[in-house]
Amino acid sequence: MLSRDVRDRLLAVTTATLTTVLLKKGIRRSYMRGPKPLSTAAGKRVVGEAFTLRFVPAREDLATPESWSAPISTRAAIEAMPEGCVAVVDALGVTEAGIFGDILSLRMKKRGVAGVVTDGVMRDLVGVVGTGLPIWCQGAAAPASVAGLTFVNWQEPIGCGGVAVFPGDVIVADDDGAVVIPAALTADVVAAATEQERMEAWIVGEVEKGAALPGLYPMNAETKARYEAQTKSKR
Repeated sequence: MLSRDVRDRLLAVTTATLTTVLLKKGIRRSYMRGPKPLSTAAGKRVVGEAFTLRFVPAREDLATPESWSAPISTRAAIEAMPEGCVAVVDALGVTEAGIFGDILSLRMKKRGVAGVVTDGVMRDLVGVVGTGLPIWCQGAAAPASVAGLTFVNWQEPIGCGGVAVFPGDVIVADDDGAVVIPAALTADVVAAATEQERMEAWIVGEVEKGAALPGLYPMNAETKARYEAQTKSKR
């Protein structure tokens, strides 16, 4: 489980910064292609451990309304979600069938789920947005999930938006999209990202004073020494 300190520090870090930090650590696939905020709230950011759900293509004998009452179903998965998690759903990029509607979204909100990230779409758009559950997806479609997908399991490795996601990985999502931090790298990423945000804030201050970019962004040795001297007491 994420500590309050790690969660709070990540809430102060943009996904743009995180993709850069992860790139420096050799992780090139961290940004999920497709998921965008369903309802944009400028500056809102969600952080939580990944709770994964997986769909496969629809198969007529399995993708039926009756499957919604099965032991392995989206309903059962939602009841297993811990408070503070981010539900990450592999919907194969299918955009003609909504994976969740207003009732399922409301239940996740009531259970304290931090948000939903999927490469699929939602349904019951007005009702879903009305629940206040933060959602990153590819839009909306009226048909139910069984029109294009079969739900098969939860809490196993998935692919979402071209990125591998394992249960317990850390998800950070904001207006730019959603990023996956491998669980084992979380502490190092948090430390590096916090420093990068501090450094870039200082650079912005220099640019506002009229400083030119060469030698400033990225910093050369002289600029970095000046930055270290000016910020040392604030760390």
